[in-house]
Amino acid sequence: MAAPLRVLFCIGINQNFFDLPTDGITTGHVWQSFVAMTDSLKALPGVDFIGDIDDDAHMVGPSDGWPWTCYILADVDTQETVKAACNLLRTTPVGGGDVKLWRFAKIEARIGRALTVRDDVALPATGGER
Repeated sequence: MAAPLRVLFCIGINQNFFDLPTDGITTGHVWQSFVAMTDSLKALPGVDFIGDIDDDAHMVGPSDGWPWTCYILADVDTQETVKAACNLLRTTPVGGGDVKLWRFAKIEARIGRALTVRDDVALPATGGER
């Protein structure tokens, strides 16, 4: 079995969120959908949730790139699963109508590996050397 992909999901809230309420949608509706989306992401087969961080106390206003509003760190089995996780913003409804979560937020996935010494790197012998 291949090593899992270490994935940092970077999520930014856009101006549409800060313009609420509108069209019968409130910030509470968006939060409710956001929690549902993150629960769905964590429950995807092949996703091993590690942790998350939300910086809405120090990040004020919309974030269209780094630094992002919040992050989710997970080990994921395949790029297809990463794609399915990102797609949740397109499919998660907000407020019970046709509006989806991606109207209020964006997501980007950074894919790497756990920070360990690669197999192709030879470490020097340990001992009394200086």
